[in-house]
Amino acid sequence: MTEILAGIHIPDHAVRRRLMPEDTWDWHMPTPFSQGWRVGNLVFIGGQLSADRHGNVVGAGDIEVQTRNVFEHITKTLAAAGATWEHVVKLNTYYCFDGDGDEVKENWTKMTKIRMQYLPNPGPCGTAVRVSGLMYDGFLIEVEAVAIITEGK
Repeated sequence: MTEILAGIHIPDHAVRRRLMPEDTWDWHMPTPFSQGWRVGNLVFIGGQLSADRHGNVVGAGDIEVQTRNVFEHITKTLAAAGATWEHVVKLNTYYCFDGDGDEVKENWTKMTKIRMQYLPNPGPCGTAVRVSGLMYDGFLIEVEAVAIITEGK
């Protein structure tokens, strides 16, 4: 057995499958990066952005549009692994916002209202980090996820 994460063991013979849904975003230049990987019953979704097939920002300046696009990209990548949001156990969110006070709460509320449309109850554990910038200008949110595909859920 090979330990991948604390307390989670995956047999050495576990199948690794790259997840690259055709109808999702891509980088603006060729890279070897993957949208995600399924390794045994674990699914790792790399940071998803609100971009089109050419790496261009979709929904510039609009946290709601970008959040929905990011969560749709995650949905498609989970589906490519045979998983759904019910299988997601960890969600990391990185978001850009240059404001303070009530503006921060308003931005967070807009983003979270969209996120809650995708997350089951009870939802995954999560982390949200406010950052000064992402891959390049215009991106407001990036989200990565970990899922475990188990019987039942």
